[in-house]
Amino acid sequence: MKQLLNTLFVTSEDIYLSLDGENVVASREKQAAARYPLHTLSGIISFAYPGASPALMGACAQRGVSLAFCTPRGRFLARVCGESNGNVLLRRTQYRTADDPAQSCRMARSMIFGKLYNARWSVERTRRDHGLRIDGARLEQASARIKALLPLVAEETSLDALRGLEGTGATAYFSVLDEMILGEKPVFSFPGRSRRPPLDPVNAMLSFSYSLLAHDCAAALESVGLDAYVGFLHRDRPGRSSLALDLMEELRPCMADRFVLTLINNRIVKRADFTYRENGAVLLSASARRSVLKHWQERKRESLTHPYLGEQLSWGMVPYIQALLLARTLREDLDAYPPFLWK
Repeated sequence: MKQLLNTLFVTSEDIYLSLDGENVVASREKQAAARYPLHTLSGIISFAYPGASPALMGACAQRGVSLAFCTPRGRFLARVCGESNGNVLLRRTQYRTADDPAQSCRMARSMIFGKLYNARWSVERTRRDHGLRIDGARLEQASARIKALLPLVAEETSLDALRGLEGTGATAYFSVLDEMILGEKPVFSFPGRSRRPPLDPVNAMLSFSYSLLAHDCAAALESVGLDAYVGFLHRDRPGRSSLALDLMEELRPCMADRFVLTLINNRIVKRADFTYRENGAVLLSASARRSVLKHWQERKRESLTHPYLGEQLSWGMVPYIQALLLARTLREDLDAYPPFLWK
């Protein structure tokens, strides 16, 4: 259990929440493990199956404390709402912001700044750790091109121009991704991004990892009361969780791409883990998907220091913290959305 931004995160799978007077009681096997004054909390997100007592759910609904339930793996299940749902004000603000191109750009440029910053840091990390095994000059040039885009992104006021800058940065980044792959070649070569369908093992793993990350981001947004389907950079499209795609932009390089690089460079995945179709599509086998999911969950349990909060937390908590920060920005508790800047 951890309290961040006045939100209680219940990460132990066997915790049951109840109400005792003015306190939230976290119990394990009917023994109180911790107590938190309810009036100090703005939200509770539980990743435990035992759930919460009706008394606590009622108290949260009456006092405007958001209470959301997710599976231990992070899939959103439900959120408790009372007679009047305070989230309606947050969502109305989200919709008004999404309808205003200038305000949408203000939110989106922070996310794209984070994406390019983290992409550059990923390149720099490879230069630092594997300088003798790579073409350092190519990576240095790509890093410099991405760095030059950062001040332009920070000042951009047009969504279309912002998308252009993001595309330029992505091109520079993906142009050296093959250099960052140290595993078996040519099985794990990266000629360029391909999707629907992926045409090589690296793209198959990237697409699968992006799907996992998008799922986690959508669950995080729903848990704080935001509409995962109304985005700022990605516009409305039926069936597409556009805000989840926005939120995951800054997390792609550090959570998904580095995860794929680790699986390949540590030789956790092999050629036999992929199915090659007659139409050129390359897909992960069923057993390989289970293995990747296992390592994804292990990766999410690893700890880091959040660059904005300065607090120790797990990687799996990062989308939820960023969703909270986004909600607070929309409520104008923060002047601007602070993207996740990997260090």
